[in-house]
Amino acid sequence: MGDGRPTAGRGRLPAELTSFVGRRRELADTRRLLSSSRLLTLTGPGGVGKTRLALRMAADVRRTFADGVWFVELAALQDPGLLPHTLAGALELSQISANPTADLADYLEDKHLLLVLDNCEQLAEACAVLASKLLAAAPQLRILATSRHVLGVEGEQVLSVPPLSTPPAEAPSADADQYESLVLFADRVRSVLPEFEIDAANRQEVTEVCRRLDGVPLALELAAVWMRTLTLSQILDRLEDRFRLLASGRPAGPARQQALDAAVGWSYDLCSPAERMLWERLSVFAGGFDLESAEEVCSSDVDGIPRDHVLDLVAGLVNKSIITRTMGTTHTVAWYDMLSTISEYGGMRLAEAGRTREFRLRHRDYYRSLAARWAEDSFSPRQSDWYLRLRREHDNLRAALDFCLSEPGEGAAALEIAAPIWNFWFAGFLREGHRYLSRAIDAAPEQTPTRALGLWAGSYLAMFLGEAEELTRLLAECEELAERYDDDRLRARIAEVSGHALIYQGDLAGAIGLLERGLAGFRAVGDPLGEFDMLILLSAATFFLADPRVEDFSRQAYELASSRGAESSKAYALWSVGIVHWRDHDQFEEATSAFREAIRLWLPLNDRTGIGFCVQALSWCAGSAAPDERAARLMGASRAVWRSSGAHVDETTPYSQFDTMTEQRIRAAVGDAAFDAAFAQGAAYAFEQAVGLALGEEREVTTKPGLAGRLTRREREIAGLIGEGLSNREIAARLVISQRTAETHVEHILSKLSFNSRTQIARWIAEHPEPR
Repeated sequence: MGDGRPTAGRGRLPAELTSFVGRRRELADTRRLLSSSRLLTLTGPGGVGKTRLALRMAADVRRTFADGVWFVELAALQDPGLLPHTLAGALELSQISANPTADLADYLEDKHLLLVLDNCEQLAEACAVLASKLLAAAPQLRILATSRHVLGVEGEQVLSVPPLSTPPAEAPSADADQYESLVLFADRVRSVLPEFEIDAANRQEVTEVCRRLDGVPLALELAAVWMRTLTLSQILDRLEDRFRLLASGRPAGPARQQALDAAVGWSYDLCSPAERMLWERLSVFAGGFDLESAEEVCSSDVDGIPRDHVLDLVAGLVNKSIITRTMGTTHTVAWYDMLSTISEYGGMRLAEAGRTREFRLRHRDYYRSLAARWAEDSFSPRQSDWYLRLRREHDNLRAALDFCLSEPGEGAAALEIAAPIWNFWFAGFLREGHRYLSRAIDAAPEQTPTRALGLWAGSYLAMFLGEAEELTRLLAECEELAERYDDDRLRARIAEVSGHALIYQGDLAGAIGLLERGLAGFRAVGDPLGEFDMLILLSAATFFLADPRVEDFSRQAYELASSRGAESSKAYALWSVGIVHWRDHDQFEEATSAFREAIRLWLPLNDRTGIGFCVQALSWCAGSAAPDERAARLMGASRAVWRSSGAHVDETTPYSQFDTMTEQRIRAAVGDAAFDAAFAQGAAYAFEQAVGLALGEEREVTTKPGLAGRLTRREREIAGLIGEGLSNREIAARLVISQRTAETHVEHILSKLSFNSRTQIARWIAEHPEPR
């Protein structure tokens, strides 16, 4: 697990897009309760401002948490099984096992951080269970949750978030600055009428609007937008009509819920028929959408929304604050989203029209098409944009897959979405992709070409996860289907995954034979991405076998990626070119330049597996050119990056043997103590620090002395017991844990310190006692 100590203020919080108004009392109460309890849940109905309050409090206290404040948005998540994976992703923790909850507990054990879990209500039970386990494992962890109801965790403190303060009935001429609802309403009106002020002429009507909307922030913001086209008296008249409609439609609910229902429903009524229709249909998206997806899913020439009208309708809904726009980057187009309450209202109206399944199917079809386009076009000049696009569409991919896996007979469609994007899962969501593919394979048992592709993709991810039995089982059926359908491309793919597995097992000669067969197969069917993958794997296998063909395979891979304009693939080719420069030609500067260029290509995509290959290779290069303490620190940094990536490539025999040779060379030059200290410093680096060192851009960092910078509290305790000479069984008895748990901790200690024996741990403990 990543265990470098980050600087105070590290973490991830979304930017606040509008000004924060009032809430002094609630902020004080939140701070007080958060300081005295480890789980605080902000409750209240939708639109009351729970998320804004949580974000402002998190921003205010972030520097008091040494390991940062981390925001986790859960509104779009539907599968409770993905909750720990989502938390791990938000914490930038990639190395997770089949038990991600245990991995999170291990990672957080000695962390002093605040987790902000937003919109827990639809996963309340799962959130409660996970929060309980993490709080029990991590004594310095605090959790701030927002939910429409309490989680029910032992020790949970609850703060009900009230509406904003409004003037009482007996104070019609109240000073606007004294009441938060009036301040918020005026602030939001000024976004559409910059000269607006509350004065003697309009104060009474503004006060009445705020009272009628019960001070609910979202309701006030929706009403404020209409000041562009309506007067205050018109807004009051229409609100009154809406409240009468609500009262006649169902029993009266709480005032604040009626206020929100009135504001949302009234905003819906004030939209044009086409805008209402689009609002309803957009509710099928999860986590947002772009213009293309809205056009594809929501338009129809036969029922009111021609495709070329969607842009104007989106603009209209943006102007009415029904949807919000997120500014794009150089790699993305404009992105739009709806608040959960707004989306839920649209979903309710879509359901009333009996059209929910129709548009869920259209949503599914769009993302099935997107997956197919990824497979066809991602080995191109648009490769980087594709990776960024699928990361942005992650919640929608999940929503489409969850729909398929919950609907009878849709398992094959789930495979058609999950299988073509296997390399997207590999680049950052390995466990999640494996989970979806496994479920889809089970849901689509009929032996078809679609299942065959799913079996192959599932086997590839199983290989990276070390699931040997599953790999064998899936490949066996896949081979049967390849023969049944006489599918040469599938045969090449099977050779690819089989050869890749043999590289990691150390059977290099066997791997080369399979990979050459796969290379010929991909070339025969005209699959340039498959051809490239084979050339990279052949480069690796021949490099490790000292086969002189490595230079030719590397050159071909580089030329192929360059000719296609595929930057991410080009980075892998630069790795293969660099290792040839380093070992076969002693060209250290050229090799270093190639590895660093590759890292810079991968950084915007956050491809930590690719970066891991190059940081590791840079440590080999440094160990040959200048076997000093910096080279040792770079070896440690390589371990930190691999740990962050989630891949275990560095633990396989072909790669680890070069680590061993490099370590021996550096130890011989600087001595054991200097090597151990420098290596440990690099291994304690955060990902950004490790990359900075690899790129020659290292900044001065402060690391905690002794073992505290890289071992958890429990691991330090167990290391001390090893120093006393206790066996795993004796450690388990002393700490009242299972022997298997003790063994796992010992394995982690050996890995983190790059030691091979308990004797080395005992010696390190003696030489580096914990400061008192």
